[in-house]
Amino acid sequence: MSQETTPENHKQTKTVNAIPLKTAQRWAKRWSKKEGGYNKHHTINAFLIPKVDLLEVLAEGVDAVRAYIGVDDNNIEKLMIVGTKYDPVTKIYVDMITVGVGNASAEQDDIYDFTRPCPTDCDPSSPLLT
Repeated sequence: MSQETTPENHKQTKTVNAIPLKTAQRWAKRWSKKEGGYNKHHTINAFLIPKVDLLEVLAEGVDAVRAYIGVDDNNIEKLMIVGTKYDPVTKIYVDMITVGVGNASAEQDDIYDFTRPCPTDCDPSSPLLT
């Protein structure tokens, strides 16, 4: 994962844009309950995903990435990114969320979000915006 460092120790100390599992669960629940379906969130066309989020999740040694949809505390739609590992026995890509594992703090559960919805963060000339 990409992490901030301090000049004194040059150790990796803080993951950028990771959010706690409890926050992700609250956002996902709000998405499901608020309007009951994806199409009711019709104003959102896309999400801008910062490069750092993608690099951090890829650095975990993932087999794939899963994106969950949620609504944050400011009522803004969010895309939450989680790395996954393929389990050949179950044939399921299992979410790599480190709740209570190692030195993962409550603020660092390997769920990444700093996405910005479109609108307002859009490319007005995109041929995908109809």
